[in-house]
Amino acid sequence: MKILVVGGGGREHALAWKISQSPKVEKIYVAPGNAGTAGCAENVPIGAEDVGRLLDFARKEKINLTVVGPEGPLVAGIVDRFKAADLRIWGPDARAARLEGSKVFAKELMKKHGIPSAAFQVFDSFERAQDYVNKVPVPVVVKAAGLAAGKGVAVCQTREEAQTFLRQIFIEDRFGEAGAQVVIEECMVGEEASILAFTDGETIVPLETSQDHKQIGDGDTGPNTGGMGAYSPAPVVDKELMKKIERDILVMTVHAMKAEDCPFSGILYAGLMITSNGPRVLEYNVRFGDPETQPILARMKADIVDMFEATIDGTLDRVKLEWDPRPAVCVVMAAGGYPGSYEKGKLISGLDKADARDDVIVFHAGTKLDDGNVVTSGGRVLGVTALGKTIPDAKKLAYEAVSDITWDGENHRTDISDKAMKYL
Repeated sequence: MKILVVGGGGREHALAWKISQSPKVEKIYVAPGNAGTAGCAENVPIGAEDVGRLLDFARKEKINLTVVGPEGPLVAGIVDRFKAADLRIWGPDARAARLEGSKVFAKELMKKHGIPSAAFQVFDSFERAQDYVNKVPVPVVVKAAGLAAGKGVAVCQTREEAQTFLRQIFIEDRFGEAGAQVVIEECMVGEEASILAFTDGETIVPLETSQDHKQIGDGDTGPNTGGMGAYSPAPVVDKELMKKIERDILVMTVHAMKAEDCPFSGILYAGLMITSNGPRVLEYNVRFGDPETQPILARMKADIVDMFEATIDGTLDRVKLEWDPRPAVCVVMAAGGYPGSYEKGKLISGLDKADARDDVIVFHAGTKLDDGNVVTSGGRVLGVTALGKTIPDAKKLAYEAVSDITWDGENHRTDISDKAMKYL
């Protein structure tokens, strides 16, 4: 098989790495890819959202299967375009991708179908949103309704913070079209967990649990990012709770999408808050999470190509996932200044030393090759992932590998997976 992976981040490196283990695969392309994907695939200089050129490339190279990593092209309708051209592609179509592309659609779907989430209101003007914030208890959560790369959400402890963020969205146009509407929610209290599942619209096959770390600083401080690290499994979700999540959230969501005439096929990602009243949905994603994908795929034993094909063919009821029992921890190494402005082109040293460690995989995100050297090219640069007998063992090994790697201005959290310790 010839497989095309669309995207260029850490998630796409993890996907290409996992796909390369399948005996069915003879050639992998990644568009646009990064310095890491160049080691297990052929990079193609086409942007992830350049659907027309991706379609032409898939036709020309006779690609057997296209796997879409990021949300942007899914929301833009890449699956619809490829299917119309009779090309095999994995992921939800544009109507189903609204589950992530529009927080308004997602919140209204949950409300209509009784899926547990936070109470909310939707606004399309600064004045109305500001008036509402002045009347409700704080803290509140303010969300740009469209796609904002994980940075369009603020947990506002005071009315002043909420008004400042609303001003950034509506007046300063910080998120462009994604900020045309905002969702203001009650602030849920608890511990977060990421639950991902393959679904073909009928059968649901959950992946192992994981937990992301969204904020830039230790102790969940500072602004939100695309994710500063993750680990799997997340012990906050035990077997009984997982049964409840499957019944009350995953199954309900798949049924709701079918009832709304936009059946979902692909990876359904439910970002949850585990509250004292049970699990409630914070957000949906319609693709693999980043960085959750890195520790999850490090543990997956199954042939992921079989999973992609079963999802497309509607035969997930015939497959079974197997897992490495060892936990995995992924630490994101980021550029100094991220998630704000940051410099690019910094020379990265020590990659070979980290890669040489047993049970360590260094997934590349914002990297590129420059005259044979690996340099930084994005905010989140690497996802250093390690397996261990226990979560503390995996964390220790991951941070030892992190210490092997250096570049000017590098920044990372030091507490990835620490929330798990109280359960061990």
